[in-house]
Amino acid sequence: MSGGVDSSTAAIILSRDGYEVIGVTMKLWRDDERRWDTAVKSCCSLDSVRDAKYICHKLGIPHYTIDYTEQFKSLVIDNFTDEYFAGKTPNPCIRCNTYMKWGELYRLARQLDAQYIATGHYARIMYDETTGEYSLLKGIDATKDQSYALWGIERKLISRTLLPLGGERKENIRGILKEYGIYFADKAESQEICFIPDNDLEGWLRSKAKEHNLEIPDGDILNENGEIVGRHKGFIHYTIGQRKGLGIAHPRPLYVKRVNSDKNIITVAEDEGLKVRSFTVDRLNWLINEPAAGNVLSFDVKIRYRHKPAPAKCVLNEDGAVEVSFAEPQRAVTPGQSAVFYDSEKVCGGGIIECVS
Repeated sequence: MSGGVDSSTAAIILSRDGYEVIGVTMKLWRDDERRWDTAVKSCCSLDSVRDAKYICHKLGIPHYTIDYTEQFKSLVIDNFTDEYFAGKTPNPCIRCNTYMKWGELYRLARQLDAQYIATGHYARIMYDETTGEYSLLKGIDATKDQSYALWGIERKLISRTLLPLGGERKENIRGILKEYGIYFADKAESQEICFIPDNDLEGWLRSKAKEHNLEIPDGDILNENGEIVGRHKGFIHYTIGQRKGLGIAHPRPLYVKRVNSDKNIITVAEDEGLKVRSFTVDRLNWLINEPAAGNVLSFDVKIRYRHKPAPAKCVLNEDGAVEVSFAEPQRAVTPGQSAVFYDSEKVCGGGIIECVS
């Protein structure tokens, strides 16, 4: 329970439906760190913990705040830093879901003899009586669907998961809180990365580079012909598709096409130059029976949170990676982001984008 609208409503729905609910807030920052302070308006602030405790008190259920600061640092923050320093653009929320909520939180559930874990994600679980299998589906509300962020959970844990908001629409959620007289029913949603609540990613990366004694100097910006067209302030401050901050005079808008961390070079192109047809996905997790190597499968593939899944052919290599080929080229396929494979509403699996052709 983050203390936000969604997880609070999930607890209310489960309690209303007769489940014996235990509220858990994962403490992710040490008390002496600024981002755990009450002044920070994020899902990790003391105000948010207070709101989670308030909901549990109102429902008459126990609430625990458990310290996961070390696990969060090693499993999420360090990976986030390493990926950026490798010239990639990671998604820490997906990794947090995989290793914290469906990792550490599930282990806690086992210790408490709880049968399920539940979250406020907008996605659904479906049970097929014919096959006896559980599947992860998109949420009913397409504008809030969060199934993309859940591809990394272990397949066996789907049957141990409850997602009470998956069949709800966002406009109904706040109404449930108001019905129960919850004072923060109109609380704004947190949009930033939770451990960078001031949204200053550039400053945060700069501080991490200093902390690791890494010097990320200025470097050349090249066009698609390999010609120098400008200078950048360090490759860690750029991501595929970025337009702002390039400082290049050009008749048409230019965008970052490639980030070369080894040579500290940024390549830029016009919008059409960002479109690619094929790429490789590694670090796979399957939520269906794993396809055999060499099989050619058809999926709708989603390459970032706001991307509309697009038809693609997918081939599993002998090394476990997947070669993805879109039917139509897609814009700004970004190494470090997740590619998620869908069969209509069903999440079949996903992985991390590694190599873009």
